Amino acid sequence: MSTRTTRRQFMAAAATISVLPRRLFAQNGKPGANGRLNVAGIGIGGMGGGNLSQIANRGHTIAALCDVDSAYTQPVRAKYPAAPFYADFRELLDKEREIDAVMIATPDHTHAVIAAAAIKAGKHVFVQKPLCHDIAECRELARLAVEKNVVTQMGIQGHAGPGFYLIQEWITADGIGDLLSIDAWCDLSYYPWGRAGWSTLLGRKPERGEPVPATLDWDLFLGPAPERDYHPTYHPGRWRAWWDFGNGMMGDRGAHTLDSVFALLGERMPEQVDATSCGLNPDTHPLSAIITFRFPALNSQPPIKLTWYEGTRPPRPPELPDDQQLPAEGGVIFNGSKGRLLCGVYGESPRIIPEPAMQAFERPPKTLARPQGGIEADWLNAILGGRKACADFAYSARLTELTMLGNLAKRIDGNIVWDDAAMRVTNRDEANQYVRLPRRPGWEL
Repeated sequence: MSTRTTRRQFMAAAATISVLPRRLFAQNGKPGANGRLNVAGIGIGGMGGGNLSQIANRGHTIAALCDVDSAYTQPVRAKYPAAPFYADFRELLDKEREIDAVMIATPDHTHAVIAAAAIKAGKHVFVQKPLCHDIAECRELARLAVEKNVVTQMGIQGHAGPGFYLIQEWITADGIGDLLSIDAWCDLSYYPWGRAGWSTLLGRKPERGEPVPATLDWDLFLGPAPERDYHPTYHPGRWRAWWDFGNGMMGDRGAHTLDSVFALLGERMPEQVDATSCGLNPDTHPLSAIITFRFPALNSQPPIKLTWYEGTRPPRPPELPDDQQLPAEGGVIFNGSKGRLLCGVYGESPRIIPEPAMQAFERPPKTLARPQGGIEADWLNAILGGRKACADFAYSARLTELTMLGNLAKRIDGNIVWDDAAMRVTNRDEANQYVRLPRRPGWEL
């Protein structure tokens, strides 16, 4: 039942940095003046504003901005007065030919269509998590990134932090013995879903829309999503809670929290996923859910069960002292034959419990290469250095697929059997409608 040898081999391979052709440097095969990249920001009102600050702080030029809401984004626009502003990303890509790279932080349902257009235009791409809105989009973006030979990155900041790498090294070094199971959680909830009266308190679409603000292009906000009337519960609001726009806590926090899990398991995909939900309905993600992923054996690694708790928490580890709390908002418990490893949402502050086991553990050498700077810095450095970024689409598309499988099981509130090669649920055909979501005409990838 030991997992040590295979994990050690896997992590040694992961530490190897793949080098890409130097022609990836920029649009014309070289960086801009003084080694600066020209970066466009698409979706700048929320996380995108912070991503742009990190890029600008490293000396790169914010060359163009784009968002469907000119009022909501005014504070960010004011920081970069020289950058032309667009509502439509297609117009930006058509007119701003000198940009080298694109940062995308729009709502989940438009990530893939914008990223695909940017990649086809030869731009390096950074996309906020979760990468896509369905599994088919994940496969297509990963394929396009390879075909167009661009540097890609998903915005999971923990992947550039120290905890992610310590977790791999400590468990590989027998810090908790054989890995038996994993519990991960996010105890947050989107409830109440909006501000539209009883319909949204019940998780259903507002009964009637409201006038679209003059500063908002609602059709561009909808993008590939089905037609519906504007309502402030969607924007600016809790769009992540609505199936048509967001991936819920599974995609939102799961992309962060399951990052170290996915890497440790050798990027395996589950064969079966079971879900039990509370408050499930056709419009919004449920109030809470418990999702069990069952991963097959891999070489000498045994099958592993991962349980995801959403809107609730796992059982408290008996080794945790009475005066110690579980990490705020979420985290992971790696359950081993000799102890447990506990960490936070982003893999931060990993500790072996009980504490005497942490004190007795002889920490191994740091064998894995660490990214320099944050997740944005690693992407920028990868572009200039002609290499892959640490969480490129080859990795992050598969991580996002894992979260999408959790959502598939949530939507049918039961068990799915997954054929990864065929990209198909084999036991519940009704679940396959969510593998490739319908798209409005004109919004194909």
